[in-house]
Amino acid sequence: MKIGVISDTHMTEPHPLLEMVAQTYFKNVDLILHAGDLTHICVLDAFKDKEVLAVAGNSDSPEVKDRLPGKETIILKHFKIGVIHGWGFPVGLERRLDSSFEGLHCLVYGHSHRPANHHREGVLYFNPGAFSGGIFSLWRRTVGILTIERDIRGEIIRLP
Repeated sequence: MKIGVISDTHMTEPHPLLEMVAQTYFKNVDLILHAGDLTHICVLDAFKDKEVLAVAGNSDSPEVKDRLPGKETIILKHFKIGVIHGWGFPVGLERRLDSSFEGLHCLVYGHSHRPANHHREGVLYFNPGAFSGGIFSLWRRTVGILTIERDIRGEIIRLP
């Protein structure tokens, strides 16, 4: 199973580059996770032919915050995955997010604009970075792919 992961799009409408990501990098995924800060709900229209699970972030519009939960837990192939945006200063973010879930195999998050793909205490911490780029990501746009087989593996993709 393959899952496309994106966060921090910070857009008011779908963008050609976002549509290219959907048609290229996310073409063969089974699900797309958006870890918040869409800004406007119509951004999800770029993924119109895919199942999308999205959570609201701190910079989202009131419409997005009304329609999307602040966090979500899903189970895929016996793996428990938590999806949340995050808050506050990037330093210490993962530790703050730990208290939001219990018993996860993978924590998908955003907010910091910094890609992360590492294990700590048996949990995969996965942040796809920011589609919008930003100073914390050194202005690089990134997305991610999670592959679920016997385990969960993450891959960060730097966009052109």
